[in-house]
Amino acid sequence: MMRRIAAAMALAALPLTALPTAAAAEEVARVGVDWVGNDVIVEAIQDPKVSGVTCHLAYFSRSVLDRLSQGNWFEDPSNSAIQCTRTGPIDLSQIETGDDGEKVFSEGRSLIFKSLSVRRIYDAENRVLIYLAHSAELSEGSAKMSLATVPLTQDDKAP
Repeated sequence: MMRRIAAAMALAALPLTALPTAAAAEEVARVGVDWVGNDVIVEAIQDPKVSGVTCHLAYFSRSVLDRLSQGNWFEDPSNSAIQCTRTGPIDLSQIETGDDGEKVFSEGRSLIFKSLSVRRIYDAENRVLIYLAHSAELSEGSAKMSLATVPLTQDDKAP
């Protein structure tokens, strides 16, 4: 029994953000928000198919102490915020243009069942790239989401 508890505690201590992603994220900031050790993490994400766009994603990361006190050891909250900015010339020639867009980034928010994803959606009529950050769960969706847009210019390569 003690081994099971020790194993569960060890798993809870592992960073949930170490799961595979479509795009690589680089941690820009880690801001402590309370005495328990919970943090808000800010990551920079380069869109793997669109040069010239950088997104910054912020999310809450629970500490081991918070996980132990709350009893929900294997899950981080679904809340997130995203902002995307033009950082150079934009080339859209490699993107998918379907209605549901294309997954740009994903990382685990629980041991198995929940992830935080970023999707890119191309609004051709308004010449805008939309980046949607949302939580996805195996059994149910979440209404927690955030949105960022990057307006395109006449110089940008359309798909």
